[in-house]
Amino acid sequence: QVQLVESGGGLVQAGVSLRLTCTASARTFSAYAMGWFRQAPGKEREFVAGINWSGDSTAYTSSVKGRFTISRDNAKNTVYLQMNSLKPEDTAVYFCARYRRGVIFTTSDPIDYWGQGTQVTVSS
Repeated sequence: QVQLVESGGGLVQAGVSLRLTCTASARTFSAYAMGWFRQAPGKEREFVAGINWSGDSTAYTSSVKGRFTISRDNAKNTVYLQMNSLKPEDTAVYFCARYRRGVIFTTSDPIDYWGQGTQVTVSS
């Protein structure tokens, strides 16, 4: 069983930055693509960003391109989401996810493991 533990959420004002961190328990972390998703109140969970196993390929939903950056440190079993210029519409619970494969072909590729989520609230 793989455990994913997110941290770094909080209540911030619009325009500031936050960095989310997700640490995985498995030693096979480096073999799999990782992603960040979010779910706002009353809305479905949506893809935010993804990164392949080696970190040299990333993908973003259009609303965060240019503001968010996903990265990973395979030596630390950790994936990050740097969020800059936060907006109130970024308010959501953010979830870390481990894909079933090492590369991401579509944003709806199978996910095998989810973290418990971390709340990000952006006030205007």
